[in-house]
Amino acid sequence: MDSAALYMRMKTLETTIDIDAPADIVWDVLTDFERYPEWNDYTRIAGEAVEGAQLRVAPGPRAGRMPTFTPRVLRSRADYELRWLGHLYVRGLFDGEHRFTIEALGDGRSRLTQAEQFSGLLVGPIMHRYGEQTRANFESVNRALKRRAEGLVREEPTAGPDVAA
Repeated sequence: MDSAALYMRMKTLETTIDIDAPADIVWDVLTDFERYPEWNDYTRIAGEAVEGAQLRVAPGPRAGRMPTFTPRVLRSRADYELRWLGHLYVRGLFDGEHRFTIEALGDGRSRLTQAEQFSGLLVGPIMHRYGEQTRANFESVNRALKRRAEGLVREEPTAGPDVAA
């Protein structure tokens, strides 16, 4: 396959949001899959954020008619990056390399980027049908994760002076 044909079978979506919470809290929210139903109406994930692990990534109640994938975790670097690769049915038909990166901005702030590079024979028709809904779901997850992480920061007790008993 020449490079032009390969390019026509690739599509990348990328969304970014700034969060008033440090990278470790953003990471904890992102990777605590069991608590997703408490804050994330768009995605359900089963498994562990460990390199080599297989996940089950399913649509949440507000995600619309999105497919379920069973990707393998490619990279899991605490407070920085979670990346996985999934396939629809078989490799090369419709593949997605999904990544979350967290950039520490200083002063207890972070930037979350959620992106996915899609490739395969069915990229064109699938992205034509689901591309805008997928982008909207990414943005909704980002906003929900921001609310959750910022809420956890507000709940943290502030350290006061040590008082000897």
